[in-house]
Amino acid sequence: MYAIMWSPDGKHIASASGDQTVQIWDATKGWGARIYHGHSKFVLDAEWSPDGKYIASASHDQTVRVWNTATGETIFTYYGHSDQVNTASWSPDGKRIASASTDQTVQIWTVDERNS
Repeated sequence: MYAIMWSPDGKHIASASGDQTVQIWDATKGWGARIYHGHSKFVLDAEWSPDGKYIASASHDQTVRVWNTATGETIFTYYGHSDQVNTASWSPDGKRIASASTDQTVQIWTVDERNS
């Protein structure tokens, strides 16, 4: 695993993994609750949105994916980096995501609620 983060309610942990998945763990029981598949290379970061409805993941496949935590579906994939994306971070209001890449850029993405 490359990164972990607590959910805003403190009940779950999201992990970013070398097996190309984001995994959601039940923090009270200690077992995996969900596995999100979709990245084609290592997942380097996974971050909960402030409201806990979404997770943004950053990957070696040069993308940022936004996942619906209730369904596990990818609601949007952001393309634009030319090298691996090392981290993704939500704005405090949950309307934007910043991503940082080995391509030496930071990109700001607007979250499109219509896709959720």
